Amino acid sequence: MAKQVMFLMLTCLISISAIEADYNVLKYGAKPDGATDATEAFLRAWKAACSSAKAAMIYVPKGRYMLKAVEFRGPCKSPVTVRIDGTLVAPTDYRALGNSGYWILFRQVNKLTVVGGKLDAKGAGYWACKNSGGSCPPGARSITFNWANDIVLSGLMSINSQATHIVINSCNNAVVRNVKVIAPDQSPNTDGIHVQSSTGVTITGSTLQSGDDCISIGPGTTNLYMSHIKCGPGHGISIGSLGRDATEDGVQNVTLTNAIFTGSDNGVRIKSWARPTTSFVRNVLFQNIVMKNVKNPIIIDQNYCPNNQGCPRQSSGVKISQVTYRYIQGTSATQNAVMFDCSTSTPCQGIRLQDINLTYMNKAATSSCKNIGGTSSGLVMPQSCL
Repeated sequence: MAKQVMFLMLTCLISISAIEADYNVLKYGAKPDGATDATEAFLRAWKAACSSAKAAMIYVPKGRYMLKAVEFRGPCKSPVTVRIDGTLVAPTDYRALGNSGYWILFRQVNKLTVVGGKLDAKGAGYWACKNSGGSCPPGARSITFNWANDIVLSGLMSINSQATHIVINSCNNAVVRNVKVIAPDQSPNTDGIHVQSSTGVTITGSTLQSGDDCISIGPGTTNLYMSHIKCGPGHGISIGSLGRDATEDGVQNVTLTNAIFTGSDNGVRIKSWARPTTSFVRNVLFQNIVMKNVKNPIIIDQNYCPNNQGCPRQSSGVKISQVTYRYIQGTSATQNAVMFDCSTSTPCQGIRLQDINLTYMNKAATSSCKNIGGTSSGLVMPQSCL
């Protein structure tokens, strides 16, 4: 029996080594000192792995590796895994990342897995520039996947991004699991995860602490599933803002289940610009959610018009329908725990509240409704205004 087990183990090892080529960034000149520019070394490792005829693994050992803005471009010949045991750090001077809008970008890569690691974007200098009102670059998103299919991002920690930490854009079949995002609650535009123009995205088991949305859901997102999410501080989990453009894709088939919001500005939010558009939101489920001292636990805001620029005296054309809120409980930091402020020209339809229990200061909270149609069932506190 022991010989059979040993034989099977050796067979597995042989088969793994047969299908995976190992590309260690140290062999390509990267130095784990946190100061030497490792960008070219990483690109050399990527070029070799991406052109491999068999499944390839790029390995980043323990240590700190300084990277400037870098694009890892596909398509690759075979599946690629990037295993990070170290920390990738951005240059101390935020201007070194330039005006591209990204720090680490994977573009047109299929069957990609990124496992482990830590990203330290050193965003404080950039936030200071933004808060001063000075002339600043657009800000770099820490890790972005553009036009990538069948991707997995697992076990990553991202801290202090200049802008959004993780972006899934124009992708099909993406899994983000067990990631952690950390940025101060006053850091501008440091969204945790942003998804747009993508289909079949799953986000699970993640802790998101940021100065903006924990998860933001942009136009063209379909079949998005989120579960076991911890959010706060931050601006909550937001669909939108939508409707900025007159012709814009909608959002549909979105589920959030088993989430905890702690001290966030919002809980579950749908937000749209107050202007005409072709955009829509439909078939959304928010369920099994705990709110802990959240300012706006449940909110639809269709009158978004920052600085009254481009949308005064207009109404949103985003059609919001078939949105269900189920089994949501906890505490609101404001008396009005449920706010539905829908469009005068395109009222919300098919909104459902089921078994909601939200209180304010150990007392009954309130709800408010404008231009909305829907139903409520079970115990609903605050009292439903539908």
